[in-house]
Amino acid sequence: MEYSETGRGTPEGEAQVRILNILYDSVVDGEGLRSVLFFSGCPHHCPGCHNPHSWSPQGGKVMKVWEVVEQALLNPINEVTLSGGDPFYQAETVRHVAKILKTNGKNLWAYTGYTLEFIQDRGSIAMKELLSYCDVLVDGGFELELRDPTLPFRGSSNQRIHRLGTW
Repeated sequence: MEYSETGRGTPEGEAQVRILNILYDSVVDGEGLRSVLFFSGCPHHCPGCHNPHSWSPQGGKVMKVWEVVEQALLNPINEVTLSGGDPFYQAETVRHVAKILKTNGKNLWAYTGYTLEFIQDRGSIAMKELLSYCDVLVDGGFELELRDPTLPFRGSSNQRIHRLGTW
């Protein structure tokens, strides 16, 4: 794999990100068979969250952006989901992961407890840039009283699926 494919040796590729786990074959984190990158840290702390261990920004392990990208690119699956935690919590570095994956032709879904409107209107520049690389955004915090296990790709009825890119 060439350095340019992963960002290795570039300032963006050498940036550090905290990651909890990488799955290579999920069918529940977006349409189709997908790889899933679980990032550490979530400020929402939704009651009933199925990943409360992901809330701590100190969880998981520190990896360089290029290392995360390399792991995702080793898998021939074209679809990748950014999850967590909340990938927008680490938008400053996760945006680099997303940019390099998009450059390599990956289809990106992202899950966030923020709403699309919050990111667009009040989100940081890094959050807006991360959003720009997403083909699909599943937004909104999990609400236990609105839990609905029949909904595809989300846990509660307040969460929305936004098709942003060319999916």
